[in-house]
Amino acid sequence: MNDDIYYTIALTRMTGFNLPIALQLYQAMGSAQAVYEHRNDIGDAIADATPRLRESMKDWDDALRRAAAEMEFITKNNIRALTFNDVDYPQRLHECPDAPIILYYKGTANLNQQYILNMVGTRRCTTYGQDLVHRFISDLRQLCPQVLVVSGLAYGIDICAHRNALQNGYETVGILAHGLDQIYPHAHRQTAVEMVKHGGLLTEYMSQTEALPNNFRQRNRIVAGISDATVLVESAIKGGGLITIRIAQEYGRDTFAFPGAVGMPYSEGCNKVIRNNMAGLITSARDFVEAMGWKTVQEKPETVERQLFPDLNPEEQQIVSLLQQTNDLQLNIISVKTNLPIGQLTALLFQLEMKGVVKPLAGGTYHLLY
Repeated sequence: MNDDIYYTIALTRMTGFNLPIALQLYQAMGSAQAVYEHRNDIGDAIADATPRLRESMKDWDDALRRAAAEMEFITKNNIRALTFNDVDYPQRLHECPDAPIILYYKGTANLNQQYILNMVGTRRCTTYGQDLVHRFISDLRQLCPQVLVVSGLAYGIDICAHRNALQNGYETVGILAHGLDQIYPHAHRQTAVEMVKHGGLLTEYMSQTEALPNNFRQRNRIVAGISDATVLVESAIKGGGLITIRIAQEYGRDTFAFPGAVGMPYSEGCNKVIRNNMAGLITSARDFVEAMGWKTVQEKPETVERQLFPDLNPEEQQIVSLLQQTNDLQLNIISVKTNLPIGQLTALLFQLEMKGVVKPLAGGTYHLLY
């Protein structure tokens, strides 16, 4: 039996999942086993230990019994337990003051990959949000082939990110709000099975832990902390994605959001964090990569290709070229990207609409017709 894992599981039970206390004890003593060995004199190691903490650390019997049962479960199910001192523990989490002292992992991905990002957002994403995720991950795969995509396996943007990652050959890890003896929601079980083969499932919760509301909020800090950057795609004015953005900022991580149409309910959260400088505005994978300074694959020299629409003037061609790179953009974003004034741009877009090249969508968005 691995004593480090055994005593670390027990310590999480002893501290009642009080994350800062568990981490403080673990780091002060150097290991969970050392905490156990000094259970009767905790105050000698931690000067500011409260009387309640000192007393609560004395009786480990129940916690050790539960730890033994969990050790049996993870062994039987080929689950890895990564303690805070384990070399394979996500090193980015070491920087977080409320990091879990143990994680349960089933999968193949390197949790310390060079580049890691998470994509989060509403559970009620629209076709627009799904298209953004699809295009972003597909384009990112061409720019940076080695990226680990993280999310929470929830409905909406989360599962869309996982599935698009798998489709594009990326490894993807789901951070769960419950133990590895279940999958929630059940509808995502098949995707979860594929993720174990090409990524993984990760949680701080031992088996028999239900997916309670507070667990999802706790889960979000791991989503944020394990990543270099958080990308928000569609969010209402309140939601889990905004919580992840806030936590990521507190951890000193980079945060980004795709803008949405003004007045649309699942665009309000994204527009709010951009307006309040809580997230950088991005409209494409290239925007993101350039902002992060990630190294991209060697790009092939540009070649002259036959124009798809040969009868366009230079300004019209400029708009079409932009929409070929990133389709379905709002008028103001097209104006910024092309440096064309709104008045002139509106006239040009009308001409392109009459030529059957673009069509306007709801919210002042324009779609390129191929």
